[in-house]
Amino acid sequence: MFGQIKRILGIEGVKIDVDVHQPVHLSSGKITGIIRLITLRDSEVTGIKLKMIEKYHRGRNKEKLIDEYLIGELDLNESFQLKKEEIIEIPFELPFTNYQSEMDKFQKSNFVASSFVKMAKFIKGVKSEYRIEAEASVSGTKLSPLAKKQILIQS
Repeated sequence: MFGQIKRILGIEGVKIDVDVHQPVHLSSGKITGIIRLITLRDSEVTGIKLKMIEKYHRGRNKEKLIDEYLIGELDLNESFQLKKEEIIEIPFELPFTNYQSEMDKFQKSNFVASSFVKMAKFIKGVKSEYRIEAEASVSGTKLSPLAKKQILIQS
């Protein structure tokens, strides 16, 4: 009975990790890497979902606002068996869309105004952080294994 509870909760089940080839260039529109899966017991993986998320900060102190935007998503709906203590590595290429604000577009198009835009962003506390999330669907479990990785971005 205790073994069934552990299986349902995903304890000693499939573990997932994601490695990204860094740094990622925003202009490329894609991110590449490897998903690594390992388990302590035989399991069946029914799919893997990848997401790239931009966390957008602006404002300072009490006026600080944070939004998250989904900028890329990939579903790998391949089902496969994962044997005990076997490591499976799956390469991936995740396309994403880089959204630019009017200030960003102005900064790229006008070299002279570039430093003023950078200073305005600094004063307003504007910055973006990027991360990738990988979630595996495992048959027989309620809690799916999840991995999050911060991404270093070069513009």
